[in-house]
Amino acid sequence: MLNREALIDVIANELQLSAKQVNNVISLSEEGNTVPFIARYRKEMTGALDEVQIRNILEKWNYLQNLEQRKEEVLRLIDEQGKLTDELKNAIINATKLQQVEDLYRPYRQKRRTKATIAKEKGLEPLAEWLWTCPMAPRPEEKALEFIHPDKEVLTAEEALQGAKDIIAEKVSDDAQFRQWIRQQTWKKGVIISTVKEPEKDEKKVYEMYYEYEEPVHKIVPHRVLALNRGEKEGVLRVSIQAPVEDIMAYLQKHIITNRQSSAATLLAEAIEDGYKRLIEPSIERDIRNELTEKAEERAIHIFAENLRKLLLQPPLKGKIVLGIDPAYRTGCKLAVVDETGKLLKIDVIYPHPPQQRVDEAKEKLIRLIEEYHVEMIAIGNGTASRETEQFVADTLKQVDREIFYLIVNEAGASVYSASDLARQEFPDLQVEERSAVSIARRVQDPLAELVKIDPKSVGVGQYQHDVSQKKLAESLRFVVETVVNQVGVNVNTASVSLLQYVSGLTKTVSENIVKRREEQGKFKNREELKAVPRLGAKTYEQCIGFLRIVDGDEPLDRTPIHPERYEEVKKLLHQLGFTTEHIGSEELRQALQSLSIPDTASELGIGELTLQDIIDALVRPERDPRDELPKPLLRKDILKMEDLKKGMELEGTVRNVVDFGAFVDIGVKQDGLVHISKLSKQYVRHPLDVVSVGDVVKVWVDSVDIDKGRISLSMIPPEESEKTLPS
Repeated sequence: MLNREALIDVIANELQLSAKQVNNVISLSEEGNTVPFIARYRKEMTGALDEVQIRNILEKWNYLQNLEQRKEEVLRLIDEQGKLTDELKNAIINATKLQQVEDLYRPYRQKRRTKATIAKEKGLEPLAEWLWTCPMAPRPEEKALEFIHPDKEVLTAEEALQGAKDIIAEKVSDDAQFRQWIRQQTWKKGVIISTVKEPEKDEKKVYEMYYEYEEPVHKIVPHRVLALNRGEKEGVLRVSIQAPVEDIMAYLQKHIITNRQSSAATLLAEAIEDGYKRLIEPSIERDIRNELTEKAEERAIHIFAENLRKLLLQPPLKGKIVLGIDPAYRTGCKLAVVDETGKLLKIDVIYPHPPQQRVDEAKEKLIRLIEEYHVEMIAIGNGTASRETEQFVADTLKQVDREIFYLIVNEAGASVYSASDLARQEFPDLQVEERSAVSIARRVQDPLAELVKIDPKSVGVGQYQHDVSQKKLAESLRFVVETVVNQVGVNVNTASVSLLQYVSGLTKTVSENIVKRREEQGKFKNREELKAVPRLGAKTYEQCIGFLRIVDGDEPLDRTPIHPERYEEVKKLLHQLGFTTEHIGSEELRQALQSLSIPDTASELGIGELTLQDIIDALVRPERDPRDELPKPLLRKDILKMEDLKKGMELEGTVRNVVDFGAFVDIGVKQDGLVHISKLSKQYVRHPLDVVSVGDVVKVWVDSVDIDKGRISLSMIPPEESEKTLPS
């Protein structure tokens, strides 16, 4: 079997990394280090690999270990049957995929009683072996007479030959080489076909394009695979794969019927056809459908994860007093005013829409709240009655003397949070919609801190998220949240349990203990004090502490991402330059650090160059937030109606969702517009994620508007450029 070094080489080659990098990542993980910790604080050992690369290494390592275990198990099981040849053993040992191992094991797997096993029980295996040799004589009907055994329920030559054909059919089906070739050919030349099964189940004609549809297997894109799967699951569609049967039969006959003149040739051809159609074809179709689904799920999960990453990294609008609005018709718009820290100041409700339509009263109340609490920003949820509420707010703001902007907030998941135990603990006296208004307001101030309170699946930036493996989706999304939280860093004196539990090394229990200790004894004054938190042991401390910040403590280094394990070297460096930790973030220190020779200083301090560079960056910008460098959300003062849109009109909008076929952009009307993948750029676009991300503020032009269907088509290519014809 492959040893550790060999497995590491396999991963290194596959991921185009050095064996040393791969080995170090695996060793660090085995020592109990988390992915964020390895990525941030062990750069010298990994060659500065990022979290995704580290996770890929660990996933491949896990797969290969499972593969080796399965190989050992299969070899043992075949050996116990006394059927393990050197050739078979080598084939299993050299297999690189689980599918290959299972194909090789197939003939030796304990089967339920099949037609072939029943025929073998009747003593017909020798007849099958004789037919397999393509004999010239005697005729099969004559040879079969030797196998008539009334006591074994073989009464005629026809019955004997049928049993022999059943054995041959299974033998063909169990051949690993045949299966591999057929699988490849079906993938290469097969066609996926869908027809309508029960159209009445498709009231909205969601699957109409698939009622009569076919596409080559190797060309079908992931989102179509998931759409077909869903249509099939809902009973609307019938989906199948049409294989290149003629090619497959020709291949099998060529390899099995070695003598066309043989008297057994016709019987062998019948057995081959039966083996393929009854045993191989359904199995290969299942394999390919599973593989298509797996790849489609991977893509859907990847898109969801990337969208979530961008959503979590939305720049916070810090230091603003915000009024959040959860819009509604009948039950009224719930209002929540929160201060700069997210603390709730006031809850109220207005009824500007039908059926009450108390517009003047609503305006008066909104203006009073704005003035009384010095509101600087209004956040409107994008759910039911959002656009009508936006119109009302835009009209009302015209009556306010100072300049106040509003923005539309994606409220996906706000209702999930509002009804959760967490929200009930935080606001036991508020109604669900009131909690939702608080959440909407806080999403503007710090999207990350608020969104971590919600199950990542509920944030509404995916496609087909309910059709994919929920376990894989949850793992992938948790990884994204962890990565973002640790990249941004967490203020340990203000963070909620929801945020803390995503910090490297921290569990929900330890996070609760941190908050409890903070509530009982006041703010943490330095990182050292966290060692006294119950269940926060030495290893946990090592993993989490660099990502936890203490902003106004008694150790200035604690507000930086510098790990305490490097404080001694940092203080030595500052001393050499004539500074103390009090000078962190100052212009004088920045200039002094700029003139350093990185290689010489790293050598002198006994630390790696990559680590030193991170330390310098942290000393220059101690509270750097990667989100601050991203474009701020699009703020509005007025509103558009769908009827206002004209072809060619130029607008600015916010990307709300990215899917396989394009991007949905909020341009300030009731419906998000779609920029189709073909309209994202003049250049060829492989995938929309290569061009746009959730939260991007983009310039778009109106392509077409269908008011009846509520559809808006947009383009990111200026009209004058899209109209230019290419030279022939």
